[in-house]
Amino acid sequence: MDYANLDQPALDYFPCRYGTSKQLFRGPRRRLDGDFAVFLGGTETYGKFIDTPYPALVEVDSGLRAVNLGCINAGIDAYFNDKALIDICNRAKVTVVQVMGAQNMSNRFYAVHPRRNDRFLRASPLLEKIYPEVDFTEFSFTRHLLTSLMRRSPEKFALLRQELKEAWAARMRMLLSQIDGKVVLLWLSDHAPMAPDDSRSEVFERCGSDPIFVDRAMLRSLTGDVARVIEVVATDRERLEGLDEMYFGELERPAAQEMLGPVVHRRVAQALVPALEEVLR
Repeated sequence: MDYANLDQPALDYFPCRYGTSKQLFRGPRRRLDGDFAVFLGGTETYGKFIDTPYPALVEVDSGLRAVNLGCINAGIDAYFNDKALIDICNRAKVTVVQVMGAQNMSNRFYAVHPRRNDRFLRASPLLEKIYPEVDFTEFSFTRHLLTSLMRRSPEKFALLRQELKEAWAARMRMLLSQIDGKVVLLWLSDHAPMAPDDSRSEVFERCGSDPIFVDRAMLRSLTGDVARVIEVVATDRERLEGLDEMYFGELERPAAQEMLGPVVHRRVAQALVPALEEVLR
């Protein structure tokens, strides 16, 4: 697709805010009265490059108003520390939580930006002690940080990976405990959840897309806290088939090719609608 001005977004996402939250969400802004469903999650929930992301499709197919609170590159911290967003979830009939990766949240080894969770802020003294040879001022993003540390020392990286997994499980349980109503957990990715003992470095390289480091045992540990767990694993063919329905400039093509496109979003809606109907029955 060619656009005269590649500096302008191909889609108008109508960015908006809700209540006192400082987060920017995809609009138009929705009413928060009556019956509605809330959708929490990362880039896929937000629907980057996609005209009608899966929350909007669920609304069309179910008739239940959808409030899309997805944030690009969000981690659990984007919601865990935001009382205004938790209050919206507690007013909803149901909350759908997309499983987000373990890399974009603060932990014992490093801190991330409270809203832009993919932004690395600083290393802790503990991480500096483990990697004394690393200059952490060189890093701005969590993915760059983790990839570099893994390549430098897979043995040391195992400590970091285990901390992220444990922190993710604890943070998710605390997030879910704040939501009073029904919750549906959504695994949406181009790969299935890993086995708990699969810690090979090449798995991190291959499964570089979210949810990073989240394995099946971690999901099972949450089954008592949610009403349903839905898994949608996209194929390479589905991603390629949907590319021509996406909106992006040529400079954005590489990023768009990494997204789970409209074909996958339709699959998600098809899986979520009957699950939500059952949960709310």
